[in-house]
Amino acid sequence: MTRPKHSAEPAVWNEFVARHASGGVIDGTVVSVVPFGAFIDVGDGVHGLLHESAWGTRPEPGSRVAVRILALDVENRRVSLTPA
Repeated sequence: MTRPKHSAEPAVWNEFVARHASGGVIDGTVVSVVPFGAFIDVGDGVHGLLHESAWGTRPEPGSRVAVRILALDVENRRVSLTPA
């Protein structure tokens, strides 16, 4: 099975996980909007998913948003986000 491509290099991901935890609030930039959510760059190329069910209004690519880390999936290098 092929592993999905991740947004950040392993060292960058590890640094991100060392600095952040579930529940933390960070500012990010909307990278792209897809039918199921928006991908947010939360620093150093690490992208998290803000699920569309959590939107108050649809975010625009390039806009800055404050988000809370809902969950960190360390093994799969995924970040789940919710509005802060």
